[in-house]
Formats: sequence, structure tokens, C-alpha cells
Amino acid sequence: MKTSTNAALRAVLGQNSWRITSSEVEAFVTEMGGHLGPVVFDRREQKIQPYAVAPWAKEKTDPTLPPILKALRGDFFCLPFGGNSTPFGREKHPVHGETANALWHFESLETKEGQTRLHLSLKTQVRRGRVDKEIILKDGHNALYSRHTVSGMSGPINPGHHAMLKFPDEPGCGSVSLSRFVYAQVLPGAFETPENQGYSILQPGAEFSSLDRVSTRTGELADLAHYPARRGYEDLVMMVSDASLPFAWTAVTFPKQRYAWFALKDPRVLRSTIFWMSNGGRYYAPWNGRHVNVMGLEEVTSYFHHGLAESANFNPIAAKGLPTHLVLQPKQPLVVSYIMAVAALPPNFDRVAAIEEVPEGVCLNAVSGRKCVVPLDLAFLKHAS
Repeated sequence: MKTSTNAALRAVLGQNSWRITSSEVEAFVTEMGGHLGPVVFDRREQKIQPYAVAPWAKEKTDPTLPPILKALRGDFFCLPFGGNSTPFGREKHPVHGETANALWHFESLETKEGQTRLHLSLKTQVRRGRVDKEIILKDGHNALYSRHTVSGMSGPINPGHHAMLKFPDEPGCGSVSLSRFVYAQVLPGAFETPENQGYSILQPGAEFSSLDRVSTRTGELADLAHYPARRGYEDLVMMVSDASLPFAWTAVTFPKQRYAWFALKDPRVLRSTIFWMSNGGRYYAPWNGRHVNVMGLEEVTSYFHHGLAESANFNPIAAKGLPTHLVLQPKQPLVVSYIMAVAALPPNFDRVAAIEEVPEGVCLNAVSGRKCVVPLDLAFLKHAS
């Protein structure tokens, strides 16, 4: 066993970061905000780097810019998720919470029996408590195992993960799919407005049952199952996962590049999936129309991206009996476990249609009938290490 209690920080794309590696994966975690990225999967062969990093990462930015936007990359844990522009009682949280903005404290970096674990911690101030972050890599697995343990807090909270993929600059090259959902809707109200130098194209509040048929402001139907698309627009939709599933999943297949990225969650902890389609629709700083071909695939229990006040209070999704927040108990920590992985695909694997548990881990089943077995530790979602 190899343990370090003082791993060195290094500057990576403008942010001080810790490095963690396994036989298959190399990943960095930023000190500010705990953002996971950049990441290299299959580091000995294809060297797949699926995550987005803000194009201004190494630029000098406005001092008033929130830390989250300075670090913006990969995936990060949000507590509470969303803009949080409305205070919740006496609590005024920053955008996506302190967990995505504050400086994390290094606890340890340990390698034991083919498993490497980075442990960070954060003592929160807006709502006092503690969050422990664990990023775990397993030799032979092209996967990131992420776990956040929230302790010492009480009251409503809306947690979330904020994974962001950078798609190749080729329209429709990525095929997006997810497990069964029970309700889906475009964000009600404006996501971006022209008077604020932002543009959206989907019909606000439109409900849908299939990703490939979503109403737009022009009366046409948009296909959200293929991306990049709709250059010049920013849009946001939310799908409520079926909580009866043993696990829920989100996947993006890149047939030309011969790999798929996918994420797994417990749908009783992270109830919904948000798609943030960012394709150059923000013309204000620091975005300046250059944040393109990026898709956020965000696993949350929240009322869209609004924040804690809107998620904890009565809202139209909650009115349907679908949870938009959890309730924390000070003596019962909340554990949020999440897996992100990459699979090298066989020829003619077109789009993930299903992900099933198999003895080796999971099997990705394609619409075309092809299959791909991926070594994975699904027990991690049940809080087993």
C-alpha cells in the first residue's frame, strides 16, 4: 500500500490540481471547486479525452467572475445545484454551491490492491457541515468512481453532478441516449434572452416523450438525440428518471471515433437528468460565442437549474409527485455515488439502447444489436467501496 498525506498541486490549464492515475485513466481535480478534468481514458491506447474545458481556462478573466466559471471543466459536484439567485431563508448559496467554488482540502492519496483513491474535504459555511470527496480509479477499469458524503447538515437540499462533454466539430456525430424516464420538459420560461446577448431555440415548457421530437419556437421539431446541433443557441431540458430501475444511465455514442461515454447513478438519490446544450448561444463575457459543441449531462435532484429555493419549495414538477429535493439529517450522512466510464466499441455499434448488469460489470447493447461488455464495479452505487 502506498499512501500520501501531502500530494503536490500542479498548474493544469490555469488551475492548481491534484493528479490521480490508474493503469487505464489519468485525471486531475482542481483545488478550487473540485472540478474533475481534464481526464484521459484508455491512456495506453486511444487516449480518449471526452470532457470539456472552458476556452478561457488559461486567460486572465474579470476578477468578479465566480470561481466556478474560472475553473469550469469536466465534472463537478453541486450542493446545492443551480443558479441559487434566490436566497433560501437565510442561506445565500453561490452558483452550484460552495462545493463547486470553494477551495478543497487535501486529505490523502492512497493506492492499495489495484485501487487508487483521492480523498478531499470541504467545510461548508453557508450551511455549516462537511463534504468529503472521493475519486477512485481501479486498474483495468476505464471508469471514474466518484463519491460525495455530506454530513452534519439538516434541511432540504438539491444535489447534482455537472458532467460536460466536448463533442467533435461535426454536426450530429454523437448519439445521445438515456434509461427510461417518466417525465420530460424543456425549461419553462427563458433560458437565454436576446436583450442579454443570449439565444435559445427550444419551446419553453414543452413536454416530450422522446428525445428526437422536441418542439422549438419556430414550430419545427428538434432532435436532441444527435449532437452537436442548433449552433448559435443554448438550451436546457430535464428528464425525470424512473426510480424503479436498479440503476439509471446516460450515454453518448461516437460511432466514428469508436467509443461511448456513459454515466451510472442511483435514481433514488439523483432523480433527474438535465441536458444543457451549449453551442455558442451566449455572446456575453466570458462565453463570447465561443463555447460550442459542449453538452452538459447533469444528474440531479432539482427543479431544473434554478437553485435551492425553487427546488425546496412547491414547484410544477413537485406537484406531479416527482421529487426536486432531498432532506438532510444531521446524524445520517447523505452519500452520492456516481460512475462515469468509457467503452471502446466494436464495428457497427451505432447507439446505446440499453445498459445491463452482467457478471463482468455492464453490457452496452446497441440499437444495431451489437454488444460491448465493460469491466465495472456496479456495487459502488450501493455505497460499497
